Amino acid sequence: MMITELWLRIVIIGIGATVVMDIGSVIQRALKMPTLDYAMVGRWAGHICRGQWAHNSIAKAPAIAGESVTGWAIHYLTGVLFAALLIAIAGTQWLLNPTLLPALLVGTLTVIVPFFVMQPAMGAGIAALRTPFPWKNRLRSLLNHAIFGLGLYLSAMLAGCFLTA
Repeated sequence: MMITELWLRIVIIGIGATVVMDIGSVIQRALKMPTLDYAMVGRWAGHICRGQWAHNSIAKAPAIAGESVTGWAIHYLTGVLFAALLIAIAGTQWLLNPTLLPALLVGTLTVIVPFFVMQPAMGAGIAALRTPFPWKNRLRSLLNHAIFGLGLYLSAMLAGCFLTA
């Protein structure tokens, strides 16, 4: 497989999986379940660029110009990077015959990033420990990342229909 096609597949899979995750979030919001506001990710990134990594509450930190667009861009870029991680672990042969288990495992394991990096830095504590309902928030994060994993698989299947090796 040519490097250009490899990266094209990774980008398609990462964006597709992130879209599937976002559809899951829309459903959760319709069911009155809170979801992450990606503007807060953009706010966090903006403060990192200004030298402040951690916050007591990212929601109470001063707003950053363009934080919503920045947060959404980071969200999708992260999806592409996690798709690249899947291919690095499963190998390029997985792209030719995607299976659910590796995608679901890698997608679910990406919950490590919010648990141990983002949530602590944004003031929620390790694995949402400082939130009012830590276990509910952990399960919601785990569900979202499992949905992302399902999206990795579905997007790889779809990419395989349009791209040939």
